[in-house]
Amino acid sequence: MDMFCHWLPRAYLDRIEQCLNGLPMMFQRAADVPVMVDLAARFRVMDQFPGYRQVPCMVSPNLEVFTDPDMGAELARAANDVSAELTGRHPDRFPGWVATLALHHPEAALREAERAVKELGAAGVQVFTNVHGLPIDRPQFQPIFELMAELDRPIWLHPSRGMKRADYPDEEASRYELWWALGWPYETSMAMYRLVFAGVFERWPALKIITHHGGGMIPMVEGRLGPGLELYGTRTPRNRRELIETPLSGKPLDSFRRFYSDTATFGSRAAIECSLAFFGIDRLLFASDMPFDPEFGPGYIRAGLQAIEEMDLSTADREKILCGNALRLIGS
Repeated sequence: MDMFCHWLPRAYLDRIEQCLNGLPMMFQRAADVPVMVDLAARFRVMDQFPGYRQVPCMVSPNLEVFTDPDMGAELARAANDVSAELTGRHPDRFPGWVATLALHHPEAALREAERAVKELGAAGVQVFTNVHGLPIDRPQFQPIFELMAELDRPIWLHPSRGMKRADYPDEEASRYELWWALGWPYETSMAMYRLVFAGVFERWPALKIITHHGGGMIPMVEGRLGPGLELYGTRTPRNRRELIETPLSGKPLDSFRRFYSDTATFGSRAAIECSLAFFGIDRLLFASDMPFDPEFGPGYIRAGLQAIEEMDLSTADREKILCGNALRLIGS
């Protein structure tokens, strides 16, 4: 079961165009990929992999990037109506779907999350690593985490960073697509770190957050988050103690391991194995990031499956990654 893949259904795409009188560049790029907008084309790709099913979420960019709060709330509602309708017609293909939110309208986002799960049957909600530059651990966004913990539904965490975010102070834009290649794993890692030190798992022990692309850089910096953070606070001047205040009471590393991670590493077996070693067999979920491969559909599915097949796993553990953990999370 593919737990982090993307679509842009035609009905939703049309609604965006009506609201904006055109499409943002990244949406236009997605719209040019047939399987994004055409279910028949999508099914032809899916049929290449026996037993393969998807839990789709809307493609980025997130609504906060290109809408005002009221328009964002309206488009989130439209996205969820479309997703519920399409997956309801094809439950054999889509055992679940992920709701869209517009977090720059926190009150509307909270209402929409509850509607999407309780009335439309969403498996969970997708949030992005920042809300128009604001970190997602800010107080105005905390009710979403509280609600999803109460509903016992996962949050899908997707990176958000654009080319306008320069990598160096004297530049106007990110060069060489650094904003995506390294910026997205960094964004994921930063959001995870902020959530851990904001104490989200302390406040809501049942909270489930699925991180994209193998958990960003977190598995690779285990030592910094373990022994390194045993010196937490010693690097900060005494007159700036507000910078390190945290409700976190246990070891940070234990909280980082409470995230879930996916296998959407573009076929890198080493990255999947690193993620598995960090998060554990019960918190790793098959995902492909479909259809952003060079073949626009099957490439990353095939590469991910091959990488997992080549790993030294028992049959039971391989089944957990491919399907069992996902079924446990979304209850399908």
